[in-house]
Amino acid sequence: MLLLPFAIRQGGLPGIVRTHWRPMLAFGCIEIIGPWWTLTDAERHLSSSTAGLLIAGVPIVGVALARFFGEAERLGMRRMAGLALGLAGVGVLTVPHLTGGDAKSLAEILGTVVGYATAPLIAARHLKNVPALQRIAPCLALAALVYAPAAAMTWPSAMPSPSVLAALAALGAVCTAIAFVAFLELIKEAGPARATVFT
Repeated sequence: MLLLPFAIRQGGLPGIVRTHWRPMLAFGCIEIIGPWWTLTDAERHLSSSTAGLLIAGVPIVGVALARFFGEAERLGMRRMAGLALGLAGVGVLTVPHLTGGDAKSLAEILGTVVGYATAPLIAARHLKNVPALQRIAPCLALAALVYAPAAAMTWPSAMPSPSVLAALAALGAVCTAIAFVAFLELIKEAGPARATVFT
């Protein structure tokens, strides 16, 4: 809802969707719709710290997949050291709080990691000439449509507090809308594997 008016204002959105609907559908399912379900379900059985530590492996999986799909990015010693330092930092923050987990939840996190690592490759290869707003607005709109029935069926019986509504608004505006636009620009600027460090 936030991004669609801006994407429409840029012009040509219906034509872009008609031309690029397959990679947009793949990106939307692999980066947004699937992982939002698998990550949410997994965190019912393991802590956010555990999930965060496992998801920190996305850049490593991204590098491996990029090589497999012929999109390899050069990783010198400096970049490898940066990845290692970043993973170590995530470890320092999360290891004291690691709890829970079973085979199903770990498999869901693995699926999330593979999705988060694969989708940027799709964006870089098939959607690189599409403006970021016009790439992400239809994908998020599709995710909203897919999740609307579940949201309607689990509608709260009482209105959430103003602080909860403010938190939801901030998550939607900053951590989803703005973050996805920035993420797609990073994919274009830095490449798909390096952009996943953002996650």
